[in-house]
Amino acid sequence: MTTRKMLLIDTSLCTGCKACSVACKAWNELPAEKTQLVTGYQSQKGTTPNTWTYVSFHEKYENGKMHWLMLKLQCLHCAEPSCMKACSSKAIYQTESGYTLIDHEKCIGCGYCVTNCPWGIPQVDKAKNKAYKCTGCIDRVENGLLPACAHTCQTGAVQFGEHDAMMEKAEARLAEVKKTYPKANLYGDQLMGGTTYIYLLTDEAEAYGLPANPSMPISLSLWKDIIHPVGGIAVGAVAAAVGLGVLANAARGNYRRRVADNAEAGSHVDSYGGE
Repeated sequence: MTTRKMLLIDTSLCTGCKACSVACKAWNELPAEKTQLVTGYQSQKGTTPNTWTYVSFHEKYENGKMHWLMLKLQCLHCAEPSCMKACSSKAIYQTESGYTLIDHEKCIGCGYCVTNCPWGIPQVDKAKNKAYKCTGCIDRVENGLLPACAHTCQTGAVQFGEHDAMMEKAEARLAEVKKTYPKANLYGDQLMGGTTYIYLLTDEAEAYGLPANPSMPISLSLWKDIIHPVGGIAVGAVAAAVGLGVLANAARGNYRRRVADNAEAGSHVDSYGGE
């Protein structure tokens, strides 16, 4: 029986070493990319088709001291993913273990997943015309291995396991961290239906550059849940009306009379042409 998984990212233990990003690239055979200094020690601005996880650095000054807020960011694998709802080719699907994946055989690179993800995680490879993002190392997980990022993390900042057991661990850890960081909180468990990747933050979400209350775009819900279904019904109703009209005319013999009338009109034309 497949059980739901969970990956806990404890930012209080993160040292910003970026080993998780390197491990992700190594396992998934993703090519290196040219980077540049963004801020502090951050050299990656966001995810790309070839970089599925990166570490962001945020400097916060409080009481005359500077504090580092470091965050490993990748797809959070939502229980109610807006990327899947927005996908025009039904290329995005979910596994029983909680992962949101992209079927590249179906992906057409429309980019709707990019524009509708609250975190802007999926990215389209313009050369391949396909969208890419973190897979949660589903190939490793299904074979009893840890995700590459969790396997390589030396400080224990990235931990993986069964969802319920990991949530208990996360809550226990939160209670401990709050003693030092009063603003500490769990991020993700109550968002987008509950995410598979959960964060233990030492400060408010905004301090890490995260949206406090990410949600599915209203425009997407309106289109998918109301406008599109109603439009489909309307098109179906028109098609049905046309079909019924054809059948009614056929039953009344209208088409036979029209053919006869056309034939008679044609004979008149021939007679005129012969004069």
